[in-house]
Amino acid sequence: MSPLHATQLAPEGPVFSPVAAGLWRLHDWNFSPAELSAWVEHAIQLGITTFDHADLYGGFRCEALFGQWLKANPGQREHIQLVSKCGIKPADASRGWQVKHYDSSRAHILASVDASLQNLGTDYLDLLLIHRPDPLLDPDEVAEAFASLKQSGKVLHFGVSNFSPSQFALLASRTALLTNQVEASLLHNAPLFDGTFDQCLQAGIRPMVWSPLAGGRLLQPAAQPALHAALQQMAAELAVTPATLALAWLLRHPARPIPISGSRRLAALDEAAAACRLQLDRQHWFALLAAAQGQAVA
Repeated sequence: MSPLHATQLAPEGPVFSPVAAGLWRLHDWNFSPAELSAWVEHAIQLGITTFDHADLYGGFRCEALFGQWLKANPGQREHIQLVSKCGIKPADASRGWQVKHYDSSRAHILASVDASLQNLGTDYLDLLLIHRPDPLLDPDEVAEAFASLKQSGKVLHFGVSNFSPSQFALLASRTALLTNQVEASLLHNAPLFDGTFDQCLQAGIRPMVWSPLAGGRLLQPAAQPALHAALQQMAAELAVTPATLALAWLLRHPARPIPISGSRRLAALDEAAAACRLQLDRQHWFALLAAAQGQAVA
């Protein structure tokens, strides 16, 4: 089977794979160096070359774990794309953070990027996202930080994560944003209707999607029995797994979202790649929407 075709995130933006590999739980996977290498190389062989990080994942340890692989395989850097996020400070007395809070200040953004680059073992990020909307975010200060990082070559492109359409529009009025990474799945389809995906279509950019399988709940009958049954039946008819079908449902949207697969299983990467080759027709798509919402469209 041929590798997936890469695609642009936005006009004049980076070229990403149509699905991304997520490293949120990398520390919990307890991979040996050989197991991590096998996982990363399996993703790359499938054409899944975009790897999604955040500074705080795994208690600020996941980027360094991935960096061990990259430092051992520096020749792979030109073949992959690295995404990271910053701005969340969890309660951590050792860092002087007494309460969980957000920090979108210029100083924190610059310091976080430097730490991510060191941990990942690279001299640039393909994409940096503000991880959560910060009520104290100063759009001019963030824009200045982004401009500084771009000028230095440390970050090539920028975006946000979990921003509402109005929050996105505010920051986008000061600096170019190439994506909004949001939660979306058949169990959380609000971005399809609250203006989030509409805004991406209007701007000509592609959203990224975290938890596209609702953290695995989508595949469990207890979460929503009718939807689970519909997924099982349709997946059998189409000769794919329910996970592949659920991902293909997201990929069918004209905003062309990029789902993030965050499982340690090699088979999960296979399922994500298979979703990119499954083109759902409208009736299949609306049948799953109806099952998710508990009623047919009005």
